[in-house]
Amino acid sequence: MTLTGDGADVAVLAAHADAVEVCVFDSSGTETRTRLPDVELGVWHGHVPGLVAGSRYGLRVHGRWDPERGLRHNPAKLLLDPYARGVEGQVALRPEIFGHTVGEDLKGDLAVPDPRDSAPHVPRGVVLAAMPEPLRVREDERPRVPWADTVVYEAHVRGLTKRLPEVPEDQRGTYAALGHPAVVEHLTSLGVTSLELLPIHASTSEIALRQRGLVNYWGYNTLAFNAPHPGYATAAAQAAGPEAVREEFRRAVRTLHAAGIEVLLDVVYNHTCEEGPDGPHLSLRGLDDSTYYLRDAGGRPFDVTGCGNSLDFAERRVVQFTLDSLRHWVSEYGIDGFRFDLMTTLARGRDGYSPDHPFLVALGADPVLAGTKLVAEPWDVGPFGWRTGQFPPPLHEWNDRYRDGVRRFWLTDAREIALGHSAPVAAGRGLRELATRFAGSADTFDVQRGRLTSVNFVTAHDGFTLADLVAHDRKHNEANGEGNRDGSDSDTSWNHGVEGETGDPHVLELRRRSIRNVLATLVLSTGVPMLTAGDEFGRSQGGNNNAYCQDNEVSWIDWDLQDWQTELLGDVRELLALRQRYPVLREAGVRRGSPVREQRQDLLWFSEDGGEMTVEKWHEADRRILQVLLDGRDRGQASVLVVVNGGPRQRDVVLPELEGLPTFLPRWSSTPDRRRRAVPAGKALRSAPWSVRVLASA
Repeated sequence: MTLTGDGADVAVLAAHADAVEVCVFDSSGTETRTRLPDVELGVWHGHVPGLVAGSRYGLRVHGRWDPERGLRHNPAKLLLDPYARGVEGQVALRPEIFGHTVGEDLKGDLAVPDPRDSAPHVPRGVVLAAMPEPLRVREDERPRVPWADTVVYEAHVRGLTKRLPEVPEDQRGTYAALGHPAVVEHLTSLGVTSLELLPIHASTSEIALRQRGLVNYWGYNTLAFNAPHPGYATAAAQAAGPEAVREEFRRAVRTLHAAGIEVLLDVVYNHTCEEGPDGPHLSLRGLDDSTYYLRDAGGRPFDVTGCGNSLDFAERRVVQFTLDSLRHWVSEYGIDGFRFDLMTTLARGRDGYSPDHPFLVALGADPVLAGTKLVAEPWDVGPFGWRTGQFPPPLHEWNDRYRDGVRRFWLTDAREIALGHSAPVAAGRGLRELATRFAGSADTFDVQRGRLTSVNFVTAHDGFTLADLVAHDRKHNEANGEGNRDGSDSDTSWNHGVEGETGDPHVLELRRRSIRNVLATLVLSTGVPMLTAGDEFGRSQGGNNNAYCQDNEVSWIDWDLQDWQTELLGDVRELLALRQRYPVLREAGVRRGSPVREQRQDLLWFSEDGGEMTVEKWHEADRRILQVLLDGRDRGQASVLVVVNGGPRQRDVVLPELEGLPTFLPRWSSTPDRRRRAVPAGKALRSAPWSVRVLASA
């Protein structure tokens, strides 16, 4: 849509329609319809008088009703423009929002189109004026943090600040709060470089959730891909309208940029809020169901996302729409990058996933998206959907093998050892897997070409928080209303002997040490670390590992910290400060100075006697002590030695003797022992059970 003259030039994809009408609503709600006169290659277009900045509008599409063939045209249903920059109103839980006839129980017959007008019960698009040039984020304002220096912090707009007392009450849980000094100070003092926000595209809640009196809190149920979710704006901005909502979010981005913090968006282009074939009729379904939504070879809807529908990225118009949307967020709001939910879906062609898919090629070649951070969640639930390590440049990837390997070593394997069982070694577990994950997952990513593209994480929004990971062996999702059947049953956790809350000081000490061990491993590993908001001080969700529908204290971060949480926060700050202080922690495994980075041997592995790890030692099932030297000597940098004791007993560990490294200075420990005396190479260092120690060359 382009504003011009007395209205706007409009183009709408509806490749199988007989006619498309643009419907403009005045302040009284009176609707004026203008039929688009021309169609070319499935795109209806024309000039619509009366469309100005601030206009409320929708679309109506005429054509055949044949759901089995993907023809779902019903002019009684007002449709939201997929390109709408602003959205006003909500989806009502009423039969009228369905294209087919349903009863009060919202069940019905797809074969029969519903004649009732949906306009009073669905949102409208709002025309926004082009953002004035002085308000746009300039290129020289972007932080442009190198990947090697990046620390990602995954957070929810509402949950991050809803209970933050320093933020004025009317701003808590909003876009405005993201730029509040208390938030900025927390992120910068922690060492975060990139704030990754859970979806902020305008969204709505699934029908089944609303029938249970719940909402989709996470926002992975997109209604409009080009408009910020109005519900995350302050009440004042919502009352002022979509342009004020846009400005509030843009201002927050600019404030974060001024503090050196990038803003990344978690985006959900793999499916929409229209759910399965019997879901509501809100936008794409009524415009061009057969083009937008994926179907199998027999023409039946084919869902590879588990959400009821999947967008069809074998269609060039779907690729175009997604690229247009991404460019919009970069150009209009200054967004620095994207994490793509279930990205395998976005790279499926007629023959399944392809690393040469046109969408992936376009991402790497697009001049507007050049320089942004692009991260894949490299799987979906369709056939051959797990693709970790197989996405092409410039994409980085969430590394689920890292998540599982670190959890197993410090939690589930540790539990078996604590119970007196032999250390599990199946499927390469133990020190071998921990070392592989620590070193950048060379078995998964193309390290030899310098593509250290692993985004390392141990927790994310989906699953237990880190504090719950060490306090629960079982999920506790009863509040979700699904009989505790939802959420993962294999969260690789360890409650340390007691399920849930306890006052046992021994159990609490072990849990908190495990948290520190996991966080130390995450921060010190080769790759890009991602923290989940609140893990830095032990946030709990009461054992709920699928809190997607909990818009309440279960999910909102509690900033009223106990003493142990304040101490943990201090530890995470120290760890991230070490990562910043010692370049070898950020760039181990690669060398700069040539067009293609070369692999280098700057991760050296030693056993508890100070000798090099041998093939035989790597395959000893009960071995749980390891030293790794991140060697900075031929870089002219300091070296860092990480000592891991993943066993239940205190051990003396002999530090390795290497030329140019006569002594090591303790820098951090996951145990209360914080001595800073230099330790000579070749001497024994006492290593507590279940611990990580960090030393640096003196």
